[in-house]
Amino acid sequence: MDAPTEHRTLIVANLTASTPFLLQEISRLAAERPTKFSLLVPGVDPAKAADWSLETAEKLLSRAADSPVKGSLGGQDPLDSIREAIAGGNYDDVLISTLPKRRSEWLRKDLPTKVSELGIPVSVITPPEEPSPLKQFTDQFSAR
Repeated sequence: MDAPTEHRTLIVANLTASTPFLLQEISRLAAERPTKFSLLVPGVDPAKAADWSLETAEKLLSRAADSPVKGSLGGQDPLDSIREAIAGGNYDDVLISTLPKRRSEWLRKDLPTKVSELGIPVSVITPPEEPSPLKQFTDQFSAR
């Protein structure tokens, strides 16, 4: 009997690359089946300081996956970066991690649909919107 082949997933994330929401999803996926994850971080503006580093994201994702996760920086255009990574990576699927819907440029530009048109399965994870402190405060006193 042949050993199961390792599944290969390309994680595409930028500001969400080190978030608990993504880390939980990677941990869940890794528990489902043997998976080799790679991280692609497109659209990094070198003129702006990041809130996280690629090295930090690799460490946290590797811990969540319970195996090494190698990361790379892509170009300014996310779709071009993904297309290039897929061409050279033999991936089974792509996991796009975005900001919440109201703030996600990738969702506004329909990046998941464009990536799926490349002929590879795509899944998207988006953390829930967090209500503003003012909304939380007013919700406490609203009539229910």
